[in-house]
Amino acid sequence: MADRKLLAGHAVRRLRRQAGLTQAAMAEMLGISPSYLNLVERNQRPVSAALLVRLAESFDFDPRALAAAEPGGGADAMRRRLADPLFADLEIDRNELGDWLLAAPGGAEAFARVFDRLVTGGVAPAAADPAAGVRREIERWRNHFADLDAAAEALADELRLGSGDLYGAMAERLRVKHGLMIRILPIDVLPDMLRRLDLHARQLQLSELLDAASRTFAAAFQLAQIEARTEIEALTRGAAFEDRAQERLYRRHLTSYFAAAVMMPYARFLRACEATGYDIELLQRRFGAGFEHVAHRLTTLQRVGARGVPFFMIRIDRAGQASKRYAGASGAALVQAEGRCPLWRLHHAFDRPGRLDVQLVELEDGARFLTMARTVSPQGGRIGAVTAEFAIGLGVEIGLAGTLAAAGGVDLAGAATPIGLGCRACFRSECPQRSIAPAGRALTINDRERRMSALTFAGD
Repeated sequence: MADRKLLAGHAVRRLRRQAGLTQAAMAEMLGISPSYLNLVERNQRPVSAALLVRLAESFDFDPRALAAAEPGGGADAMRRRLADPLFADLEIDRNELGDWLLAAPGGAEAFARVFDRLVTGGVAPAAADPAAGVRREIERWRNHFADLDAAAEALADELRLGSGDLYGAMAERLRVKHGLMIRILPIDVLPDMLRRLDLHARQLQLSELLDAASRTFAAAFQLAQIEARTEIEALTRGAAFEDRAQERLYRRHLTSYFAAAVMMPYARFLRACEATGYDIELLQRRFGAGFEHVAHRLTTLQRVGARGVPFFMIRIDRAGQASKRYAGASGAALVQAEGRCPLWRLHHAFDRPGRLDVQLVELEDGARFLTMARTVSPQGGRIGAVTAEFAIGLGVEIGLAGTLAAAGGVDLAGAATPIGLGCRACFRSECPQRSIAPAGRALTINDRERRMSALTFAGD
């Protein structure tokens, strides 16, 4: 997959206007022609690396701001919103949409927020949730952090030279280099904890409830906190969160990312993925990782020159609440949307614990995905105690699924389950599973008829 070009005309234009400069004046400062700057601002030319450096040197701003999400999530996201039947008579073409995003990015963002609020039925915007801001920052990087991957790969190679037992090698490194011993403690000693760093005793204390993969991850997590601190803090500072909770959540994500990258070093993991058809069970065994560890790692394979299949991942509980969502390079609306469809078998995974459920699904806009779902329980517990249980959903665009082990025996050109992004955002008619009418549509009641769907709506 080719690298995406950095088209950031709206951001450059905003920067110029904030500085009170004409195009000619800004072009002179940057050492480029006014005509070239005009093309950049109109998104007809990408922002080159050289121009990016000149902008950073001439103006007081974070260069990564140019790569931030476009208004409303960009042209594709805006087209999905405008595909709503409510706008069917407007016939907004591609060029007109591009001109709108360029000329009035603030207005486009305002429209997107109002539309999304309408679709969610007036629920408070996700921005109120600290995790939402962290998720936006993760997706801005497409959940791939090249510096962390490189550092983790170097550490993994160093550990592997000393021992074939990764957990043992990490335990020894923590002991010798950092003066930390790993102790496995019984549940009576750690009744409500899985991991605790006791600096007074110089111990990393792990619960006996953790399985082998989780113990390895805990050791890698501790090494990440110590040895990847510089890289992690640089990324955290660059995110410029105003909320301390967001900063801590983001730092924890980056630390977990590094830990997973030590367990599954990029180059070796990608080779194994391609050799096995991204067979998750085989990858678990080969790298001593859990299902969720592997699922998350699959969303990160976007190294320049060595890209993997762009998976998305979501984790939900039995109530359908999402606690993890990574679109990665897939940009999948199934992850980005606040709602989910009950016809997606992600919700059925709880009925078949530990079994992988493969399904073809198709959204209203015709996008088709091969999806996989399976339950996970992060840790065990005493008999009779409440234990956590989640369903992990993975998916990939159908055109990229042909080489996957999960696609074996599946007719990728065959019928797919028609699903939506939750009832409020779905305009499929005659859906027997519908619970509420779509946003902006009134229910229609006919006492003389009973259709397949108990809920019908205007325009149905």
